[in-house]
Amino acid sequence: MNNEVQISQSVAVLVDGNNIERSIHSESSKQSTMLNFDTLIPRLLVNRGLNRLIYFREGKNISSKLAERLHDKYHGSVRPCHKSADIPLSIKATQLAQKVDTIIIMSGDSDYIELVSHLKSEGVRVEIAAIESTTHHLLIEEADYFHPITSDDWFTLKSPSNKRTNKPQAKKSTKKKVSKKAD
Repeated sequence: MNNEVQISQSVAVLVDGNNIERSIHSESSKQSTMLNFDTLIPRLLVNRGLNRLIYFREGKNISSKLAERLHDKYHGSVRPCHKSADIPLSIKATQLAQKVDTIIIMSGDSDYIELVSHLKSEGVRVEIAAIESTTHHLLIEEADYFHPITSDDWFTLKSPSNKRTNKPQAKKSTKKKVSKKAD
């Protein structure tokens, strides 16, 4: 007799990009630190199927490389938000509630406490993935499960090295030009 359980849950991962980025930058003390989706997403899914991955980000300066990578690897998308991601993420979560078994919200923002409560009342399993030190304790308590995001889940981009040339710099003349008047 086979004792293996076949897991067939579908999961939506909704990322509050600004919140997660600020938390990671705070924890790592580096602005060039980014999430490593290649290690994090499989760890969050734990043999469940990925239905959607949506990265909500405030502002218009969203990395096209990130958008391409999420699309190519996970069929995910990046959604620019006018102000904060709270409202667009909450709307999308309520729209997906009837289509998925689990919603993972990547954020530590206490603004999502009521959303988590609502989704759970609709029969959706809600998990939070965030940096524990920057996550509101009531959000952790309200969720069905908490996935701590640690330094194993991010990487720091190396800044391009500033190569100095050995060419001598031309000195600027500090002498004032004297104009001669015609007599």
